[in-house]
Amino acid sequence: QVQLVESGGGLVQAGGSLRLSCAASGTIFSITSMGWYRQAPGKQRELVASIHSNGNTNYRDSVKGRFTISRDNAKKTLYLQMNSLRPEDTAVYYCNGLNWGTQRALYDNWGQGTQVTVSS
Repeated sequence: QVQLVESGGGLVQAGGSLRLSCAASGTIFSITSMGWYRQAPGKQRELVASIHSNGNTNYRDSVKGRFTISRDNAKKTLYLQMNSLRPEDTAVYYCNGLNWGTQRALYDNWGQGTQVTVSS
């Protein structure tokens, strides 16, 4: 069974930076496309950034130029470097596998997520 454990969130002032990590197990990580998602209070979960197994990346328009997704296949770990954070980035952040064609999450079981709070 796939297990996803997110970490690295916290409270930061607007303009600050955070680096999120996602440790994956129970999956062939190196051949799995992955994504970072977030869910703000009262809103649906949305895909923020994705990375193909070949290294190609996609970003939501609102985070382009500020966020960078990366992966370490040897460590089975996914990262999200978040710079120039804004209050509207406040959310719980999750990782999951990604069907690159449909852009839908692969796994039904989500991790606990990591809270990111950006103060103005």
